[in-house]
Amino acid sequence: MQQEDGKSRRPSLSLPILRTSRHQHRAGTLTLGNLLTALGESSFGWAIVVFSLLTLLPLPPGSTLLTALPLLVTTAQMVLGYPHVKLPRCLANLRLDPTKLRRTVLRLRPVTRRLERMLVPRYRALFAQRHERALGLMMFIIAFALFLPVPLSGWFPAISLFIIGVGIVEQDGLVCGLGLALGVMSVVLTVTILASVAIGADALIH
Repeated sequence: MQQEDGKSRRPSLSLPILRTSRHQHRAGTLTLGNLLTALGESSFGWAIVVFSLLTLLPLPPGSTLLTALPLLVTTAQMVLGYPHVKLPRCLANLRLDPTKLRRTVLRLRPVTRRLERMLVPRYRALFAQRHERALGLMMFIIAFALFLPVPLSGWFPAISLFIIGVGIVEQDGLVCGLGLALGVMSVVLTVTILASVAIGADALIH
């Protein structure tokens, strides 16, 4: 498909996830491991994208204690220098709700549309092997902030990890950097909320 100015229209970021999940659901094979394998052959970028989506599913409060686990595992593997994602069997076999997944992907369309307009391979030195562990460590810290059941803070680290994952998939260092910046702000927000709660609890005790 082409735009009126003759330039090719960039493929949608959401389409591979929606299409793959639909096909696997019809075949009765929609699990976390199968979706990830079909999307990116266990690449860290697609893993971060998919796992951050899981944390944004409409689930009861406190669910990030479970949904953030794949992100912690994946980013820890990057820190440890794994060449690709190796999910534990219990996570790989986790069955996904296609309706909730679709709703979450569509809810993120305002974010993905903006990313689609600006994505282009650039600043690819950020993704060099020598930087992978440092990048993984930064994402692990953001994922840990997401893992903590802190009120009002979970959305921001999840979105930042989603943006970072898209940047890795598309080899766009600028988008990845924007996601990291948002992630740092989300960690600061989480720490601030935790500090406020601790101060308030101390005041009540004393």
